Amino acid sequence: MNFLPSAKHKGSILIVDDLLDNLRLLRDTLIEQGYKVRSATTGAMALRGIKAVTPELILLDIKLPDYDGYEICRRIKADPQTADIPVIFLSALNYSFDKVQGFALGGADYIAKPFHIEEVLARVETHLTIGRLQKTLKEQNYLLQQQIEERKRIEKDLFAEKELAQVTLQSIGDAVITTDALGNVKNFNPIAEQLTGWLAHEVKDLPLSQVFQIINEITRKSVINPITQAIQENCIVGLSNHTALIARDGTEYAIEDSAAPIHNREGEIIGAVMVFHDVSESRRLSRQLSWQASHDALTGLINRREFEQQVTQVIASANSEEQQHALCYMDLDQFKIINDTCGHAAGDELLRQVTSLLQQRVRVTDLLARLGGDEFGLLLHQCTLKKAIEIAETLKDLIQDFRFIWQGKPFVLGVSIGVVAIDQTSQNLMKVLSEADAACYAAKAEGRNCVRVYSQNDDDLIQQRGERHLIATISQALENNRFRLYCQRIVSIVPQSKLDFFEILLRLLDENDQLISPAVFIPAAERYGLMPKIDRWVINTFFSHYHSISQPHVNSKSVYSINLSGMSVSNDQFHRYLVDQFTRYQIPSSSICFEITETVAISNFPRANQLINELQKLGCHFALDDFGSGMCSFMYLKNLPVDYLKIDGSFVKKLTESSLDRTMIQCFQQIAQALKIKTVAEWVENTTILEELKDIGIDYAQGYGIEPPFPLIL
Repeated sequence: MNFLPSAKHKGSILIVDDLLDNLRLLRDTLIEQGYKVRSATTGAMALRGIKAVTPELILLDIKLPDYDGYEICRRIKADPQTADIPVIFLSALNYSFDKVQGFALGGADYIAKPFHIEEVLARVETHLTIGRLQKTLKEQNYLLQQQIEERKRIEKDLFAEKELAQVTLQSIGDAVITTDALGNVKNFNPIAEQLTGWLAHEVKDLPLSQVFQIINEITRKSVINPITQAIQENCIVGLSNHTALIARDGTEYAIEDSAAPIHNREGEIIGAVMVFHDVSESRRLSRQLSWQASHDALTGLINRREFEQQVTQVIASANSEEQQHALCYMDLDQFKIINDTCGHAAGDELLRQVTSLLQQRVRVTDLLARLGGDEFGLLLHQCTLKKAIEIAETLKDLIQDFRFIWQGKPFVLGVSIGVVAIDQTSQNLMKVLSEADAACYAAKAEGRNCVRVYSQNDDDLIQQRGERHLIATISQALENNRFRLYCQRIVSIVPQSKLDFFEILLRLLDENDQLISPAVFIPAAERYGLMPKIDRWVINTFFSHYHSISQPHVNSKSVYSINLSGMSVSNDQFHRYLVDQFTRYQIPSSSICFEITETVAISNFPRANQLINELQKLGCHFALDDFGSGMCSFMYLKNLPVDYLKIDGSFVKKLTESSLDRTMIQCFQQIAQALKIKTVAEWVENTTILEELKDIGIDYAQGYGIEPPFPLIL
């Protein structure tokens, strides 16, 4: 029995969606608005339900467990008893091709996910009204069949169908243009008017090429009209990438579209329909994200990842074409002193000024990059080693003569530069970078502010100087228990997050009982393979004192976050060691959260994924640290079952100054929310940043603006 609207409800609706959250939201909202609602989670359930009780309107998801929405719509429209039921597609497939396919099967409308419930309600009411009007027209036509000629009945039916098509055309959110078989405009909806700058009555019967001018936004050359191609080839045609529409007033819109031929009952082409929409904003954001992935946000120089790609190409050209190039690895002297004494703001400004200074002397053909911290790379194309040394000496003198002024105080800088030739003997990227780094390290060991050229004979010298003292200090600290544990609070900033959360940090005491920052000794420990021992020291020390933690604001009921190095993650025996430590000291696994950096997770993805799963089975939590520092992590994130996402502090500290950084953080938050992952913002330095993070919806915050690290009394 068909549903008919009554005083009790405004109309009957069937919702078909396998996502229960979407289904409940739509059902509850529509019921509140006075509609009678039934639901189905599969195509088979939907088809049986329609046969049992015919609804007035169907909200149909395209992706379902059995049939897809297109197949269900085809079956509904093929059955005379259900063919007139309006079908509104709901889908995250927001491409014009999918919309054209839906309309070609008889769909009444298309709403993209995520949807706005107000839009859904408006569309539902519109199509119910259209359906009832159509039903009323059919009933009137049936009565007129008894009174007027067959010809008038047909004319009435055609008129009703045309009116229905016009109403549908006007309600579609994308621009829609229809033409006859010659490509002359027949219909122009309001969105098409907005984007082209032409009014519908002005373009009637004009050639589409006169009002729809499209070009390739990169080459600036004209693009073949998709309607012409659709009519000629009798198939659905989509626009190529980088297509732009030139409006009547010269405004340029980046667009995506598709066109399909229109056939009569005999299968003859009688015209075509084109659907397109404005993607200018999404393309702009895509370009920004692409730039962010390959450039350093602070200096505007290319980053290490892009620099390494360029060096790889140069090495290949040197080997295949017998060309000669050179690479300079530059490390600023005294930067850490300025950064520590004057703060991060001074350090950032220094890096910007040094970048500007170097760019003035770098050749157009060369490539300058920021490799991280106070390290820069310079790739010299078509350059002999002799010329590279001259350039390096010039840059060294330039930095030496430069005076950095901060708050009225002048600071003198220096730079240590390692130079390595790239020629037919160069093996690979890692070898070349290692040689340049070794030469730079040797320059520092020789007293800083000098240029050192790498040669095969310098290996022993490089190994004996510089890092040897630091490695000895680390080894002694492991033997003599000279490491110290610190702790920093991570506070919840949203009402629903009430967890006491702390990160365990590490410091090193040198021979003079002076604290050494992990930023100094961790790189050396990683280079010489000492990180697994350090990780085990931290875990054993903290676990053995876990039940005796005495600070009033830290207790054994809190969750503690412990960092793991890439070497530990890659070690097959590390999981067994952790299990033994949990058992030995009776540590509740739910109170421990392990952190791995984004770089470690990606470079050791299979092992990282395995370790996370194994430890989560014990009840441990996992956090992905420094998220956003490498944009390639997006593709891995959905496959890493982490509990927390720690947003890289370089985005957070510029949050109130950079709209792009805010957009990136919002993007990270939305992705984490979709994956049901809690977010932690690092480097929160003041209450202004904290309020911005709270507004975005970030769950936790950590930084000196919250609470500085403090010694953990064990």
